This record gives sequence, structure tokens and C-alpha cells, in this order.
Amino acid sequence: MSNSIKPEELEKALTEYLENYVEDIEEDVEDTTNTVIKEAKQELVQTSPRSGIARDTKYYKGWSVKTGGRTRKKKYYSKVIWNKTNYQLTHLLEFKHHKRDGTGYVQPQPHIRKVEEKYGTKFADTLETKIRRRSKWH
Repeated sequence: MSNSIKPEELEKALTEYLENYVEDIEEDVEDTTNTVIKEAKQELVQTSPRSGIARDTKYYKGWSVKTGGRTRKKKYYSKVIWNKTNYQLTHLLEFKHHKRDGTGYVQPQPHIRKVEEKYGTKFADTLETKIRRRSKWH
């Protein structure tokens, strides 16, 4: 195979190269998303409050991963971590709120934001590293 391309074949070669590049990037995004989301979920399970919450089900055991939405026009890959069993408690635990009897406030127990910031940065750094490895210009 030669390294030269005829002028009439340039458009086809560029299109093929860019399609392959996009496919490779999509694979990197999916792989990185799946890896980071699993780690983030495990950390949420470890750092979630454990006592006195949700009599029937344990709040910390309710964390689950689901696939995010897609639109008809745009294709994108997303995953969401949510609390399947006690989703109502996430905001109440993360932020300060009134006590049931109205005599004061319950102190916040921030645990979601820390994980979100940590793994958001990790996701961006990991994905950037993978993309730079694919690129021949860096």
C-alpha cells in the first residue's frame, strides 16, 4: 500500500479517516464513562450516611446506575447515578433543612457533591489522556 493518494480520492480518504476517528472517540467515551461511573457509585455507597435514615431500606444501598437519555437528532452517551430506593432523601441529606417539629435545622451531610467533583475531574482527565494517545499530532 502506498502513502500517496490521488487528488480525486482525497475526499473519500479523509471521510473514512474522520469516521474511524469518531468511532474510536465514541468507544473511548463509553469505556471511560463506564469505568468512572462504577468507581463513583462505589464511593457513594461508602460515603453515604448510614444511621437513622429510611426504616425499611438502607439509603446507602440504594445507589444505582442507569443509562441517560438520547434524542432523535443527536446521539450521545450518558450514565446517571441515582438513589433507586430513597431518592427523596438525597436533597435533604445534602443540604440543610428544617426538622420535622419545626424547632430548628438538621445539619447537612454533604456526600454527593464531593464525589461528583472528584469523578468529574477524573473523567475529564482520563478521557483527555485517551484522546491525546489517539491523536498523531500531540
